Amino acid sequence: MENNNAPTAPRTSRKQRRIARRTTAAAAVLVLAALGVAPAVAQQPAGAPAAAHSATAHGRGTLLGITPVADLDRADVARFLASGGMDTGTVRHGLRAYRLTYRTVTPQGAPTTATGLLALPKGGPHRLDLVSDTHGTMAHRDYAPSVGEDFGRFAPYLHASAGRAVAAPDYLGLGKGPGRHPYMDTKSAVTASVDMLRASRTAAQRLNRPLTGEVYASGFSQGGQVAMALGRALDKGVDRNFRLRALAPVSGPYDIENAETPALFDGRVNDTSAVFYMSYYLTAQSRLHPLYKDTSEAFRKPYADIVDDLFDTHHTEEEIIPALPATLKGLLTDDYYRRLQHLTGGLLEAARAQDGNCAWKPDVPVRLYSSSGDTDVPIANARDCAADLAARGVEAPVVDQGSADHNTTYMKSGPQIVRWFDTVAARH
Repeated sequence: MENNNAPTAPRTSRKQRRIARRTTAAAAVLVLAALGVAPAVAQQPAGAPAAAHSATAHGRGTLLGITPVADLDRADVARFLASGGMDTGTVRHGLRAYRLTYRTVTPQGAPTTATGLLALPKGGPHRLDLVSDTHGTMAHRDYAPSVGEDFGRFAPYLHASAGRAVAAPDYLGLGKGPGRHPYMDTKSAVTASVDMLRASRTAAQRLNRPLTGEVYASGFSQGGQVAMALGRALDKGVDRNFRLRALAPVSGPYDIENAETPALFDGRVNDTSAVFYMSYYLTAQSRLHPLYKDTSEAFRKPYADIVDDLFDTHHTEEEIIPALPATLKGLLTDDYYRRLQHLTGGLLEAARAQDGNCAWKPDVPVRLYSSSGDTDVPIANARDCAADLAARGVEAPVVDQGSADHNTTYMKSGPQIVRWFDTVAARH
């Protein structure tokens, strides 16, 4: 769960962000300069539905606004990706990127709005296949793909520069969306992702780069889990305008009950990440499931008094991590520490609400990317997912990136996924 992702590694992502900001300063200047000449796009105020679409103005996926946020040539994209240590061999085009504002629903089904990034290549075919890229764990709303040129932009820029459109939802409560982020709530992440696809279809048409309807789904960490669940929804026909073609999630926490949670306590997840993820998970899930009546039931003092506010989407990981203790034992009450090792009641309900997204039979090729060296989302998650798929007759290779840490796993996997998507596309 991370900066692009299920848990994205807080420790690694902080380092990655510092590196990205330091090494891409020149690229950022180019981006800002480019925005001054970005093509103007008719923009509709977020609160004003278009009269021409009054019948669907309140429908999910209705596009409310298009805001240009980046205009890069091929060299700009290559420099940005290289700053993160990524192979730039698949960079074929420059790109333009836009923040989309669109209608969606809350976890309870009430109307709300969300934002996301639509990236379009400069060049390539007129009608574009679409990559759905779902990001990893982010605590601060401004790290979301449509707002911050940070880790969350690596995947969209990578895929767009290879010649496909990219729809990268910010999820609820991140980017410019209202409210708190319902962290690790797979159901609402899927609805926001499906509605982002719908908004992207409308926006691409307006920008004269219509979509073919073919969707290649990928995502990292938290987004790896979302990608599997989104693939399942597309396979079930959630929207007849989109057809799933391939699935390539990276380092997703597909098995919270039997893989991710036990790893928090046996050393497979590093202490910093364990504390960060568990704090974020419990405070968010407590608003959706009966985890506790008061934070003091789960968290020790003084953390019980501050932990909920730390995850208000206005604090960065750099602010959150120093405010929390070094270990789960220091964070949690003795009773809650024991309860998390033997999930029952609301804790079990919350875990199972997110699990099971590999328990279906995709009719498209699937590859699962992970690393034996990942101490944020252990590779046991990918192996459990592969076993679920195998039990249904689907062979999904687990591509092990070896000793790579959490974020590096994506930087190594991303270009491999682009090349694999190219191979899948060439078969049709």
